[in-house]
Amino acid sequence: MRFDAVLFDLDGVLVDTEPWWDEVRTAFAAAHGRAWGPDDQRAVMGANSPGWARIMRERLDLRDMHEDAIQSAIVDGVLACYRDREPPRVPGASEALRRIAASWPVAIASSSHPAVIGAAVDALGLREVLGAIVSSDEVVHGKPAPDVYLLAARRLGADPARCLVVEDSLNGVRAGRAAGMTVVLVPNASVPPAGDARELADVVLERLEDLDPDAIPA
Repeated sequence: MRFDAVLFDLDGVLVDTEPWWDEVRTAFAAAHGRAWGPDDQRAVMGANSPGWARIMRERLDLRDMHEDAIQSAIVDGVLACYRDREPPRVPGASEALRRIAASWPVAIASSSHPAVIGAAVDALGLREVLGAIVSSDEVVHGKPAPDVYLLAARRLGADPARCLVVEDSLNGVRAGRAAGMTVVLVPNASVPPAGDARELADVVLERLEDLDPDAIPA
């Protein structure tokens, strides 16, 4: 086998919950007499929880509110979505991860808050097949820095150069490349990747169901 492990992003790859985050942030902004638009949402994509809370505080001009309070409000709102609704799954994605997990160690390496990752993993019923679950909140720098992917590889005992990353965003692709890993981009139809994500990725697939790590060219 060319690869020692396969590392998956979460939002946009396994669950299509970016609209939930946007919904919760928009409602939060409105409750404080502010507006939250597409440019704002793009500004926080890929950031870890402290990072996006800081960005929200700045963009919404909430100088009297601590970043921890912003983070708690948004995370609680997204967790409420998981409690009250069935998460929108990316078709065939969970099945593809299970298939790959039968032959390779797999991990989730996500920018989401650990509690949100846990809610998603449990909703998808994937906990028992995952060798590691890693949040960018556990590292100093979120995506596009490589930290979260390097930590996931370390927890799996895998050589980063022999890891395959599955991503849907430009910052995620950059993070995987910065970690020295091979990156597969699976564009999300709801939130297409920005910029030159397709050009930066080693491989582009339209469906995660089509991923065969053994078929990825060296």
